Amino acid sequence: MSASADKDGVKPPTPIYLGVNFKRFKDESQYHHHSTPSVSNISRPSTTGTAASSIVNPFSPPASVVGFSVDPASNASMPVISTGQQDGLEVVPRHGLTALPRSTSYYGSRPNTGDSPGHTTSAIRLREAFAAPPARPLTTVSTSVSQTPSKTPRMRSTMLEDPSTLIKPWVTTKDPYARIAYILTYSMAFLGIAASAIRCYFSYKSVPLITGNLCMVLDEDFNSDTDTTFGPNGNWFREVQLGGYGNGEFEMTTSSSNNSYTSNGYLHITPTLTSDMIGSDALFNGYTYNLTDCTYNSTNPEADPGSLNTSGFDAAAYYQSCGAVSNSTTGTIINPVQSARITTRNSASIRYGRVEVRAKVPRGDWLWPAIWMLPVNNTYGPWPLSGEIDIMESRGNARSYPDQGIDYVRGSLNWGPLSFLNAVSKTFGWWTQRRTDYGEGFHTYALEWTDSFLRIYVDSRLHYMLQLSFNEPFFLRGDFPSVVQNGSEPIVLQNPWVNGTNATPFDQPFYLIINLAVGGTNGWFPDNAGNKPWLDNSPTAMLDFAQAQDSWYPTWGSDGESSSFVVDSVKMWQMC
Repeated sequence: MSASADKDGVKPPTPIYLGVNFKRFKDESQYHHHSTPSVSNISRPSTTGTAASSIVNPFSPPASVVGFSVDPASNASMPVISTGQQDGLEVVPRHGLTALPRSTSYYGSRPNTGDSPGHTTSAIRLREAFAAPPARPLTTVSTSVSQTPSKTPRMRSTMLEDPSTLIKPWVTTKDPYARIAYILTYSMAFLGIAASAIRCYFSYKSVPLITGNLCMVLDEDFNSDTDTTFGPNGNWFREVQLGGYGNGEFEMTTSSSNNSYTSNGYLHITPTLTSDMIGSDALFNGYTYNLTDCTYNSTNPEADPGSLNTSGFDAAAYYQSCGAVSNSTTGTIINPVQSARITTRNSASIRYGRVEVRAKVPRGDWLWPAIWMLPVNNTYGPWPLSGEIDIMESRGNARSYPDQGIDYVRGSLNWGPLSFLNAVSKTFGWWTQRRTDYGEGFHTYALEWTDSFLRIYVDSRLHYMLQLSFNEPFFLRGDFPSVVQNGSEPIVLQNPWVNGTNATPFDQPFYLIINLAVGGTNGWFPDNAGNKPWLDNSPTAMLDFAQAQDSWYPTWGSDGESSSFVVDSVKMWQMC
């Protein structure tokens, strides 16, 4: 008895090694059946002089599982042998295994450590409180359960017929229509695949492409400083006006580096408030604003020598484009926003070719960015008789704007036989972003233009906004009436392109324009859409817009970056 057992009055159980050979244990049990087994009887066999292959792993399950119980007299564990075992038969445990019952101390003492100090009684009881209950040992009354499941014969239903008597005509006789059905099904599938392949092939072949040689006429990456970019030898010319450019726009375009400048390889066109320069009071009353560097004389086609426009120089239009007076009585104000409009009029133009502009559109209510082209000369008359090519136009309003906000870009052609008769509704289209918008990053806006077709797209030819074949004259394409009414005066329409080709008026040299407009009264921002603060036909439209500054200016952002029209590069090629 160990010291711990003497102290607590509990005799530790005799250690049992599970690796013991059951046959040996069975043989020995014949001689010690009625005696308490000693440690030597069931101890681990010696491995001295034994081959490694014959050594029994002490942690391996025994060949037969034997239940143990505790002798109440000696408090020692002893094997419990069932009736079948007494008769020399092997015992089949219940449910495959029989657990060791608990002794007085569930954990007991480690084997061969009976003389070593152990835990106190309180510690043993504490551990026993969390131990599993003892398993019920096998007795002569209990029955052993076989591990092999019993097979009870299933009762046969009296409602089932004998399989040998069932009639299966489809096994012996084939349906002639089944073969026809298979043939038709696979034939239609094959024809569908073949037709799809043929359609894809001819659609691919029908896409018009520029087949001639292209010569680079402009390659602008904006790595030069602002003065070089807009200087006398630069590629870009700033147009300076405040007359609205025929669209009733609310901004004035300036030559200030606050509104157009280059930085880190990018061109920025940034709108600013006029009130930051002259004050809010001067904006609405008692102030005269003159553009000393106004470019109306050099940019207005009517002032160009040799122009086909016979109306001559318009002095009233000149003063309206170069100066403004604020008057609270009449409701006239100074243009509330300053922006920029730059062109390649003096540096680069193409007649048939390709244009690529990589840019990011601005974000903010009522901002109107545009990349477009006008003819160098009004060969067929004033706008829109000589045509206009809009490579990209957009609105800075949010995606929630009901009339195509910043998630849409649009391409179109403007043309018509009269200044008030524009057939743009017959030649326009758009592309949209479904999960983002065009103010999130840079996109490439491209034009491909020959004497047989014109295509405008964004990023890829698959994303084309407009693809037009010049397969009929534009006068016939417009389906114009023979007589139109201009007020009370009827006008008989004449074909201004009668001596041209199917591409006329888009058969002349055009130059590139990049600008950022604000508002306008030409209908680009429809009335009563998106809480528009002005009406197009109102004489105080610009005043109404300026007075609503608290509603639209916060949408432009506070850093000036999000409201800027940022251009990364511009490339122009001429067919040669």
